[in-house]
Amino acid sequence: MSLYLGVDLGTSAVKVILASSDGAVLNTVTKEYELKFPHPGWAEENPDDWWNMSKEGIKEVIQGFDSSDIRGLAVAGQMHGLVTLDENDNVIRPAILWNDGRCDKETDYLNNVIGKEFLSRHSANIAFAGFTLPKILWMRNNEMEAFGRIRKIMLPKDYINYKLTGEFATDYSDASGMLLLDVKNKKWSDEMIEIAGISKNMLASLHESYDAIGKIRKEIADELGLRDDVIVAAGAGDNAAAAVGTATVGNGRCNISLGTSGTIFISSKDFNIDKYNALHSFAHADGNYHLMGCMLSAGSASRWWMLDILGTHDYPAEESLIAEEKLGQNRVFFLPYLMGERSPINDTDARGTFTGISMDTSKADLTQSVLEGVAFAFRDSFEVARSLGIDIQKSTVCGGGSRSPLWRKIIANVLGIPLEILETEQGPGYGASILAMVADGKYKSVEQASAHLVKIRKVEYPDSKLVKAYDQKYAEFREIYPAMKDLFKKLGGK
Repeated sequence: MSLYLGVDLGTSAVKVILASSDGAVLNTVTKEYELKFPHPGWAEENPDDWWNMSKEGIKEVIQGFDSSDIRGLAVAGQMHGLVTLDENDNVIRPAILWNDGRCDKETDYLNNVIGKEFLSRHSANIAFAGFTLPKILWMRNNEMEAFGRIRKIMLPKDYINYKLTGEFATDYSDASGMLLLDVKNKKWSDEMIEIAGISKNMLASLHESYDAIGKIRKEIADELGLRDDVIVAAGAGDNAAAAVGTATVGNGRCNISLGTSGTIFISSKDFNIDKYNALHSFAHADGNYHLMGCMLSAGSASRWWMLDILGTHDYPAEESLIAEEKLGQNRVFFLPYLMGERSPINDTDARGTFTGISMDTSKADLTQSVLEGVAFAFRDSFEVARSLGIDIQKSTVCGGGSRSPLWRKIIANVLGIPLEILETEQGPGYGASILAMVADGKYKSVEQASAHLVKIRKVEYPDSKLVKAYDQKYAEFREIYPAMKDLFKKLGGK
């Protein structure tokens, strides 16, 4: 039986999975690397750490298996990160990550001087601080010497592919988040490249996510213990790959990813833009398009609360303190904007707040408010999709936070739709392995592969009474950010 590798290059670790062509996950390995915060609101990593840990993960995950059965590999990666190489292919500076907030001035310049209408016309999106173009402009404005040495601009997963194959390539789904791609027409935008002050040859060749871009270089294959005819697919941004792994492909499907960040992902055969650009309009890994709302702090908000504030790793124990009858009745609200926010408010100055605390507020109330705050933030993007006439009847759910039955229940009732829990939930790495199967010709299309391989294990159904209660709580939640917005701006996000 043919085997395939899926590499999920995440924010804090790389996860490598080994899957068979019938969809079974045979082994998984996770390797962590250091996430650095050199200044408040900044986030950087060393691309060579990604490469070294990816190699270690691949070597470890195939131990005990016949490596001659491995036919293909694909990488899914954290999106938007800026990787720059010089003329000798050396990394110029640490990668600036998706959750880095240093580019507020560049973002304001793009949205308010260049103009949102211009950006939307040429890239299908407005500027967010997390996107790649503002990072390029930041380098040009603040690190002129380093900027002048740039010869290649890459996204995180494309650096891994470049090291594997020597091919300078990217895919449409990941490139969509750079603010340099004409998403509708799937080509680099000359107008956006001019704004960036770079040349087109600094950007990678463009491919569908399931395209084979090359084979592993012999010296790397020997080091990893693989055959040198293993096919490498272009891969995808992590959210698009996760959607493939949840069968959120084709038309009108929805997936909620509850990882470090949070996303609501809606697949479409057609290209769409909402009039306020509150949702990202990107190309999808299945060859079509998708709308996506992305919040910067989802699972990371829970992690911050549990680890940094409560000092515990026992999440279930803390959640068990939340009484069933308190759902939909909590008087405490939490804004989950711990690193600013993207969809739909696009405010780098926004910060987290607890509102409604009184002398009888318990630790359980605060824990509940964190879980609910993330759910309400998901609904913000959900409501934008509804405003476009998109009728979402159900959604799959994935990511580390989805393992919490309580959090799933809260989200199902806040959104008022059933949530489908997958039989195999391996996130972007699983979707990447499916892309590798399509690149190898095992399946004719991503839709065919996903339909055959992805199975539903159980469904979390909403309760009508709880839905009604959460509708009222959501209406109250929506009043908090507008009341705080000017103060956030005055405080400068500090």
